Amino acid sequence: MLLTMRVFFEVNMRTRSTTTAEAIANSKWHLIDMDGQTLGRVASRIAHILRGKHKATYTPHINDGDFVVVINVEKLQLTGNKMNDKMYYHHTGFPGGLKSANAAKMVQTRPEDMLRKAVKGMLPPGPLARAQMSKLKIYAGDKHPHLAQNPATLDVSSLL
Repeated sequence: MLLTMRVFFEVNMRTRSTTTAEAIANSKWHLIDMDGQTLGRVASRIAHILRGKHKATYTPHINDGDFVVVINVEKLQLTGNKMNDKMYYHHTGFPGGLKSANAAKMVQTRPEDMLRKAVKGMLPPGPLARAQMSKLKIYAGDKHPHLAQNPATLDVSSLL
């Protein structure tokens, strides 16, 4: 009896790993509308989808996440007093070129960069995260050029 159980466990203990070709073939497109949504909550859900953690075939070292199209980013929300207090920094590359802007100014000028920076901070550093970030398409308005991919609308308010 003991010998039979040992053979049973040894034979059936296999770990299936997704290949890159399977990951490319199984990628889907999702559409997220940011109208009235909180920045951090949506960014965490987007990072989850980009990494592929929502799939049963998740493999940490393979880029098997889905494509995400985000529209209406200029209508995002921040909780508390973050619109005035939260600062965003970037450097021009020249001496003394550190530039800063608060979140209220960023929403008016570059709202796409706010979401991109939030999602990038939720992904692990390295070449895999850069490849996963290339699957993120962000648009300030409600128009996007990815209608041919037929993205499925994803309601993130019900998922959080």
